[in-house]
Amino acid sequence: MRKWFVISAIVIALDLYTKHLVQAAFAYGDQLTLTSFFDLVRYHNTGAAFSFLANAGGWQKLFFGGISVVAIVVISYLIRKHHQEKLFCMGLALVLGGAAGNLYDRVTLGYVVDFLSFHYQSYYWPAFNVADSAVCVGVGLLLLDSFKKPS
Repeated sequence: MRKWFVISAIVIALDLYTKHLVQAAFAYGDQLTLTSFFDLVRYHNTGAAFSFLANAGGWQKLFFGGISVVAIVVISYLIRKHHQEKLFCMGLALVLGGAAGNLYDRVTLGYVVDFLSFHYQSYYWPAFNVADSAVCVGVGLLLLDSFKKPS
């Protein structure tokens, strides 16, 4: 069971470290073009995924922080209960690490630092970070696990 929480801790550490590097190297709004489709940037997201409710006046910070805390508690319980189910717990561990990484930003900074920006010509995907990536991969694994036949 411990290995799942170690995976979550690794996600948190990678997320916080990469955000630290970006904050040290970039001012808010800076952009460094690395390829024709990828930039490093520094944006601050006060909302949820894709800046949902980012301009809602401030109440959303507490709301999304609360949702993160509830998710962390529920996911921790599920990992403890189902620790033998590898695919399920890997998905949960990634979501847990991502949720905790972004929660740390919300609590300490009041926003989440996003820095990975992919685009095609003038079409831009919203910037994201390591925690967001872990959540997406984790949810994908949970969806994949849901298609398994019951034993």
